[in-house]
Amino acid sequence: MKKRIAVVGIDQNTWCPFIFIVIATLLVIMGMGVAMAATDYINETQITTAINKLKAIHTEVDLVRLERGVRQTAHLWREEDGNADGFATFCERNFIADEDQRQKTTDRLESALASIYGHMGRIRRDLSWNLDIETGPLLPIDYELARYSPYTHLSEDMFNNKIAFIVLLNYPQYSLSEIQELGPTWTRQQWAEARLAESFSSRVPPEASQKISEAYLAASNYISQYNIWMHHLLTPDGERLFPEGQKLVTHWNLRDELKAQYGEDDGLVRQEMIYNVMNHIIRQDIPEAVINNPAVDWKPSTGEVFISSIVDGDPREGWKPDGAADNLTNNPEPNTRYQHLLNIFKAQQLVDPYNPKLPTMIDRRFERNREMKETEVEQLLTSILGSNVMPQIGKLIKKRLSRDLRPFDIWYDGFKARSAIGQDELDQIVREKYPTVEAFETDIPNILQNLGFDKATAQFLDDHIDIDPSRGIGHAAGPPDKNGKARLRTRVTPTGMDYKGYNIAMHEFGHNVEQVFSTCRIDHTQLRGVPNTAFTEAFAFVFQSRDLWLLGIENDNPDAQQLKVLDDVWGAYEISGVSLVDMRVWRWMYANPQATPIELKEAIIQIAKDVWNEYFAPVFGIKDIELLAVYSHMISSGLYLPDYPIGSVIEFQIEEYLKDKDLATEMERMCTQGSLTPDMWMQMAVGNPITTEPMLKAAAEALEALAE
Repeated sequence: MKKRIAVVGIDQNTWCPFIFIVIATLLVIMGMGVAMAATDYINETQITTAINKLKAIHTEVDLVRLERGVRQTAHLWREEDGNADGFATFCERNFIADEDQRQKTTDRLESALASIYGHMGRIRRDLSWNLDIETGPLLPIDYELARYSPYTHLSEDMFNNKIAFIVLLNYPQYSLSEIQELGPTWTRQQWAEARLAESFSSRVPPEASQKISEAYLAASNYISQYNIWMHHLLTPDGERLFPEGQKLVTHWNLRDELKAQYGEDDGLVRQEMIYNVMNHIIRQDIPEAVINNPAVDWKPSTGEVFISSIVDGDPREGWKPDGAADNLTNNPEPNTRYQHLLNIFKAQQLVDPYNPKLPTMIDRRFERNREMKETEVEQLLTSILGSNVMPQIGKLIKKRLSRDLRPFDIWYDGFKARSAIGQDELDQIVREKYPTVEAFETDIPNILQNLGFDKATAQFLDDHIDIDPSRGIGHAAGPPDKNGKARLRTRVTPTGMDYKGYNIAMHEFGHNVEQVFSTCRIDHTQLRGVPNTAFTEAFAFVFQSRDLWLLGIENDNPDAQQLKVLDDVWGAYEISGVSLVDMRVWRWMYANPQATPIELKEAIIQIAKDVWNEYFAPVFGIKDIELLAVYSHMISSGLYLPDYPIGSVIEFQIEEYLKDKDLATEMERMCTQGSLTPDMWMQMAVGNPITTEPMLKAAAEALEALAE
């Protein structure tokens, strides 16, 4: 299974399943790096002997392929696999010289591996079902079931039964630079063979795979349960600013609630309170007692925690006005947030020795998982962050708000059409349309046809997508194989789907449509998916941006197009800063591998401040802000965040291309290209490589038009 399979969709507006990052990471392990930790067991003399024997037998074969295959096989051959004579005999018996037989072998391997990974994907989904889906109170056994990973021993099993070695012997592996150079000349068959070879390019011990699985799962559980009960937040005067029963998971829901307040006359005071809560989470001085606890009240301004006078919206029986006597401990959370990140880092380090050519998780995440060099991604981020349009957009936001910018205005939402509609009104519209998960699921074919998909395609997609009520904020999981179903999970309140849930659902729906096309209508299963996660994020953004239109809410603002461009660019600006923090944090951890959670916390806060001071302080006029460290992805998703700004850039290019074209037709064409390299995919999709130039140029033009 190739490593770029897009199984998650975490965006600037939503959360997708961290548990599926576990799956993706374990699949990446099987396809990253090109060497084992120990010295190669088969030496150069023995390799040469095996090569010469094969050359004597196969006089007309491609000698470059022959030699490369033998060396690939020798590189991962261990003593337990057989002695030198056994190695030579294996090569002699299993090298496939006939190209017709080799192609048939490719087809059978593709089919077999698709079946293996498809069934394992179903098992993994079922084992984590109760953690992902709202099925009632969690039981201890749910965590233990989810800890089990069917992938842990798969790689080693494939080497032990020699399937992996047969692949290594007969299919060349390529470096990123080779793929970028040769890929444009390859046939689809050659692409499938190249991706097949990647599946077995390293041999990581099962114990390391299991540690990674456990670390990601623990962090996922921690984050998905990190709710703040908003009605139990008190002002210094004891006032409650948020509605009863409102439970927001960090950071996604907190941020989205903050964004929603731009449409409210008295929203600033609520925004300031949410911002205060976020800072407490970052600094880990948030009282541990208030996390996911509706039984206590908390004054973020003072740190005081009280037994709440309200339980489930009703006054607590026997509670007295002098509730301060029931003051609870306000002991802070013991840096749990940063311990989880350290655990993931240390688990990833176990894989490092087995990948000397990609010796860090940073290298593997960029060059193998994204097939984009770290420096290339950083240049993309800084081209956005350092653009001269950002101070101009900042001035426009300040003017529209009639106040100085506050740090949380990185999430300014006033350019969107919905900013003119109150949050309560939006919620009511959505609740009436989708009172249940089932109502949304029933409407899927209509949504698809409204987006331009013909009836047959809409039915095909509907048949391959199921909707589930999410325990977390929401996520999308692709179909495990061509016959499987994608899963869309979104949180639905007891009173029905609110606008936040709908907005998230539309984002995840974009993921699902991409996933179904790129899995179920692909010509080679080894090419399933898109080049990297940023591409599936791009399609999720495309769907999400049409959410109001699908509700029948038209934007009659004559400046709508210019405002949308500014909204896109301002969002890319914010998430680029967050992503740069994520990248610098991982560099810091590798430079300080013995760090404690406290030291890591201090480093992250300082890194967040440094990025802020370099790229945001000139726009906001405020220094030493740590807000960029609030993203939960950084804690439990392992360098996922850079996919968002890349996805935003890709989305902009796709939307520009789609202006005079049919979304449905073009989306299917693009998605069924499969997992080519990013720039090759983009060239074939829209005619240009990934670039920020169109986005930034459009922003400058929008600013100029609005100034007229």
